Amino acid sequence: MSFTITVRQGPARLASKLPQLTKSSFRSTAPIRTFHQSARPSNFFTSRTTVTSTLLRTTPKDAIAKSSRTYMQQSAAPTVDSGSTMRRLLTGGAIFGGTLIAINAVFNRETREDGGMPPFERSYLNSTFLHTGLGVGIIGLTARQMVQSGFVYRLMVTNPWVVAIGGLALSFGTMLGTRAIDPDNYVPKYALWTAFNATQAAFIAPLVAFAPGALIARAGLYTVAMMGSISFVGATAKQEKYMYIGGPLLAGAAIVAVSGLAPLVIPATAARTLAFTENIWLYGGLAVFGGFTLYDVQKILYHARMAERGIIKKDPVNESISLELDFLNIFVRMVQILMMQQNRKK
Repeated sequence: MSFTITVRQGPARLASKLPQLTKSSFRSTAPIRTFHQSARPSNFFTSRTTVTSTLLRTTPKDAIAKSSRTYMQQSAAPTVDSGSTMRRLLTGGAIFGGTLIAINAVFNRETREDGGMPPFERSYLNSTFLHTGLGVGIIGLTARQMVQSGFVYRLMVTNPWVVAIGGLALSFGTMLGTRAIDPDNYVPKYALWTAFNATQAAFIAPLVAFAPGALIARAGLYTVAMMGSISFVGATAKQEKYMYIGGPLLAGAAIVAVSGLAPLVIPATAARTLAFTENIWLYGGLAVFGGFTLYDVQKILYHARMAERGIIKKDPVNESISLELDFLNIFVRMVQILMMQQNRKK
């Protein structure tokens, strides 16, 4: 009986309290007007509009403007400091000149005895350097196109062993094919030479994709400075003075290659051993391929003398392959060293 009476009295109680609820609801809407006029907040609800209006009143306008910037807004263009650019150019020139003088003083104490480089040797060496520059340019442009087209990322998601073995097979195949073709057959020789450069671009494209552009430019400048100074020493030294270092350089290259494969065998817990092998790979590789640059320049001049006598044919394409490999190996290590230095600064 009491339950029935309670149910029937419910509407009556609700009707009697409607005026109070209506007044309190009108009062609770006061914080909404705080965007336009200040009003005394109500304690009936802890509404979000009250918190928002309070934040709007207490937060400085410039902070809101800074936090509301979206990706569609263009930020102010960075100012280029001409003084810092000139300083970098002067620093690069000083590095190149100092390296040239130092290497020339240490390794080139005995110069040529024939009164300088003969015209045929100079022409052959210049043609080889021209093909080397063209090859490096093809590699750089191809690597950039691989990054922009997304080909590099498709390579990275593929099985790494398939990519490594297939890339090495293509690299060695195109290199041997280029060397085997007679220099008079221009079309197949230059076609295979271009294919060889494309395979080298596929190897360095992942490095170009993740390294900053300024760092890539610095590494290229340092590589050109190092190879240019060593090539000058090799060109002005006595004939066949450094031809004997070919064997020791091959042994050093084998050690560098084994140190590069060390992380596949040595466990990750042997941190000191891995650091030691990494130093051999980086700095030992710089020394070895710097020596190869010296050896290759002297070998090019030796082949020029043989071509002048008619013993072999003039073939600057084959000669440029060795210098391209020297350039790439030095460049990759320069990029890695500069990236390590940048990470230490962070």
